[in-house]
Amino acid sequence: MLVAFSVAPSGVGPRGRENPDASVHDAVAAAVRIVRESGLPNRTDSMFTTIEGEWDECMDVVRRATEAVGQYGSRVSLVLKADIRPGRTGELTGKLDRLEAALENGE
Repeated sequence: MLVAFSVAPSGVGPRGRENPDASVHDAVAAAVRIVRESGLPNRTDSMFTTIEGEWDECMDVVRRATEAVGQYGSRVSLVLKADIRPGRTGELTGKLDRLEAALENGE
């Protein structure tokens, strides 16, 4: 399965301080660190991080990334989208390869 997710803190941050510039890069870095250390195939862009694996391993990574972000605010927002296609692997790049081929062929 592929799981694309975005996780961000809100509310009061560490030690009760507000975040005046509304930047969440430190919190997002904590989440992405969890993803990269998981060993699952992954890709991060400006809006989402996508991981590929089995249901339980993907959900475990999402849970741990969400918990890491929770250290940066009193609430956490999680957006998650999943493509569940049993028996398929390599779809993190495979879907893009098929799209590029279709564009090249004018399909």
